[in-house]
Amino acid sequence: MKYGEKEISEFDINKDENFWPNEHDKNYIIDIELPEFMAKCPRSGYPDFATIKIQYSPEKKVVELKALKLYINSFMNREVSHENSINEIFDTLYEKLNPRWLKVIGDFKPRGNVHTVIEIDSAKM
Repeated sequence: MKYGEKEISEFDINKDENFWPNEHDKNYIIDIELPEFMAKCPRSGYPDFATIKIQYSPEKKVVELKALKLYINSFMNREVSHENSINEIFDTLYEKLNPRWLKVIGDFKPRGNVHTVIEIDSAKM
């Protein structure tokens, strides 16, 4: 196993070291784009590709960006639907960060003439 594959396979987003204290009291937005998301279709095994967009207004914590990258990369060998992958990303970040506001968008590349966008916004829950 190559070092990157090993790092991804052993990665655990839930470790406290992946989240840092937010040193600012003001209300601000962090906007992150991860354009190389990949997971496998649970029915066919074919790869699904997406751009993941994450926006949040932190409260006490922020996510460390390398940790976020490894977490997103950890989906590449998993069989998970579009909806379940975006819900898992949202739920994990919401639980660990407890942000003032969080939005996660999964913009999946068309496959079989279907384009899917999944959006979860804590302000609309």
